[in-house]
Amino acid sequence: MTPFSDVARAAYCPRQLYYARREDDRAVPPDARARIDLAFRYPALVDAPDATLRRLPIRRSPAAYRRNLDRLRERDDYDRLVDPERERAFVSGKDCHGTVHKVVGGGGDAAATVEASHPADVADTADDTDPPVPVVVSPGEPPENGVWEPQSVRAVAVAKAVAWEHERKVPRALVEYPSVGAVREVRVTTRKRAAYRRALRAARAIDGPPSRVDDDRCSACDYREQCGVGRRSFRSLLG
Repeated sequence: MTPFSDVARAAYCPRQLYYARREDDRAVPPDARARIDLAFRYPALVDAPDATLRRLPIRRSPAAYRRNLDRLRERDDYDRLVDPERERAFVSGKDCHGTVHKVVGGGGDAAATVEASHPADVADTADDTDPPVPVVVSPGEPPENGVWEPQSVRAVAVAKAVAWEHERKVPRALVEYPSVGAVREVRVTTRKRAAYRRALRAARAIDGPPSRVDDDRCSACDYREQCGVGRRSFRSLLG
């Protein structure tokens, strides 16, 4: 079984995963954990005064953060996000396992036709009108559009594991950025499944240091000194 976090790291850089696996403590750092916890406090934060918000690890000004939370409240699934069916649940699928921050109902997503797993992996059920929607909570910043590739791969891994557990299709997942007040959708498309499979193969194939890369990723890596390339922390992108 491969942890969700390992698949995400492999999508970012297999060499980084090699170094991460050599650490004794691979727990989520306290600052990242504090930002993840914000995803479970929206009702208390949406009308919080500036002084309260300034004491929190948010990545926007208090006024901008409240505006983002107001937009978040306009989502059809807001009530399910603040009161999910499951929180911080351990899920084990066919290939991957780990903690799913939230699992919410899909709100009747019957029109979705993309499968989260190969047909041989997950049996169809009679009622697929409200599939579960897993939520990955990230402590970092979202890109301008969509989600970062490692988070997309992690979202697919989580969706496939939840699909395996529930024995039904899970065609999408959400990535939450609570320190910003944003939520992005990840559809489990053929292209995203292929990216997930590549990352899974890379994670499983590591038995020594993979080839070194030297590009913009290196400046975001916690292991750049051990790796030998000299270039923002990737930990902030993963939850």
